[in-house]
Amino acid sequence: MFKVGDFAVYPAHGVGIIKAIEKREISGCYQSFYIMKILDNGMTIMIPIDSADSVGLRNIISQSEVPKVFEILKTKELKINGHSWNQRYREYMGRIKTGSIFEIAEVLRDLQLLKTQKELSFGERKMLDMVTSLVVKELAIAEKVQENVIGEEINKIFNNRSS
Repeated sequence: MFKVGDFAVYPAHGVGIIKAIEKREISGCYQSFYIMKILDNGMTIMIPIDSADSVGLRNIISQSEVPKVFEILKTKELKINGHSWNQRYREYMGRIKTGSIFEIAEVLRDLQLLKTQKELSFGERKMLDMVTSLVVKELAIAEKVQENVIGEEINKIFNNRSS
């Protein structure tokens, strides 16, 4: 159960803040909703409290889990399996939609590694921007630091790899 003011992660939309908890009448039945504002784009979404778990709404990772994300980013193995860009895109989207920061970090790492080997497609570049933003926002909140601090740490990981 989330409270007003809590940060939470909604799969594929990213980190948001619970702005309100409201009861609304829908088709004659009253239902309680989390009213969540997504930090990245300001979009407001309503999430039925009863189905919050099934849609993947989750807490921000703990500070103790942050090093695991950085370890994933530092891993240097990339498994392309000869897939075309659209097959990779679908696979990556499936992983992003799980909402797991660890899956999203793997997609970020894979796209960054792939970028050193070949030019990314337009869709892959957009996805790289999206997963970078998702990871940076969640880690910044977990670590209680500014986003640019996390962004710089991530850039160091990938810049060191390419030199």
